[in-house]
Amino acid sequence: QVQLVESGGGLVQPGGSLRLSCAASGSILRIYDMAWYRQAPGKERDLVASDTRADNKNYADSVKGRFTISRDNAKNTVYLQMNSLKPEDTAIYYCNARFYGIDSWGQGTQVTVSS
Repeated sequence: QVQLVESGGGLVQPGGSLRLSCAASGSILRIYDMAWYRQAPGKERDLVASDTRADNKNYADSVKGRFTISRDNAKNTVYLQMNSLKPEDTAIYYCNARFYGIDSWGQGTQVTVSS
């Protein structure tokens, strides 16, 4: 089972950018399907972006064209580049790794978009 630690969250103004990082340890990241989820207050956890082992990337409609998921297998790290941020992007963002249907989760990092 892989251990995941998110970082890079914080406060940013609308229209700004932020890059989240998810560092993996205890396993080799490249064997996992990776994803970013987010959960806003009073809302369910939603899938934001995913990147399979085959490098098949998908995005929620709400973030298409603004967010980019990527991975650096040499660094055992997955990233979420977030551009043109909106207040509705405010949430706790969680890194997810899936291996044959078994999920591992990070502790989450807070992203707040506010002027």
